[in-house]
Amino acid sequence: MRKGIHPENYRMVAFKDMSNGDVFLTRSTANTKETLDVEGVEYPLIKLEISRTSHPYYTGKIKLVDTAGRIDKFKNKYAKFKK
Repeated sequence: MRKGIHPENYRMVAFKDMSNGDVFLTRSTANTKETLDVEGVEYPLIKLEISRTSHPYYTGKIKLVDTAGRIDKFKNKYAKFKK
């Protein structure tokens, strides 16, 4: 591996899923000005809209939104204009 291309400032960071409040800790180089107290220790905070605890794929609560393909929908919608 090439030397000097990887960041050196890895530190523990708290990631918080804003949709369900789940917090998990991992090492990251992401910059942030916010902090969060986890079990008496203050960590930099990164807010997430969705994570493994709220994503439908990982939770098993997948909703089937699109039953027909986009092209099929288009053809059905504009079939009445066909001569």
